[in-house]
Amino acid sequence: MAETNDAPLSASQKSRIRRLSQPKEPEPGEEAGELNIVPFLDIITNVMMFVLASVSVTFIVSVESNPPAIGGRGRSDVASKALNLSAFITTQGISLKTSSGNIAPGCQGIGAGITIPMREAGVHDFAAVTNCAKRLKNAAPEFKEETQVTITANPGIEYGTIFDTMDALRKDGEEILFKDVHFGVAR
Repeated sequence: MAETNDAPLSASQKSRIRRLSQPKEPEPGEEAGELNIVPFLDIITNVMMFVLASVSVTFIVSVESNPPAIGGRGRSDVASKALNLSAFITTQGISLKTSSGNIAPGCQGIGAGITIPMREAGVHDFAAVTNCAKRLKNAAPEFKEETQVTITANPGIEYGTIFDTMDALRKDGEEILFKDVHFGVAR
């Protein structure tokens, strides 16, 4: 055992050590066993500030559309007087079709082919789409009241092209052409 050179403790020192080492009674107003939640609240506040600062906000744009009516409503001679414009977006261009048939290239009457072919730069000609839609709507007095157009796109067509086609068919400057846009499914 190692030798210690400490002097023995006096009676008053031993008494003081005993007194200080014994548990103290809580003072009046101080409750024993109370949980201090201030550090916990500090942590929660810091976590909330971090979450709020790192949350990203996503804005979603929606376009109202109604599904097209299916089936023959009314008499058959009324249906034949309707324009029933449909636009088909392909990688070669935009083809327009009415109840009379396919619109020929250049919007020159009824005929086969892509109505508005792609430009040489490989982009769609939306101004020509607007002009052709306006021409078709003004072709007969009963077409002036038409507000519905159906858009169908081939797989692989970008969303921006679909929206630009929709905008081109909706209005020409301030003049509303076809405000009710419906989406078709390519078969």
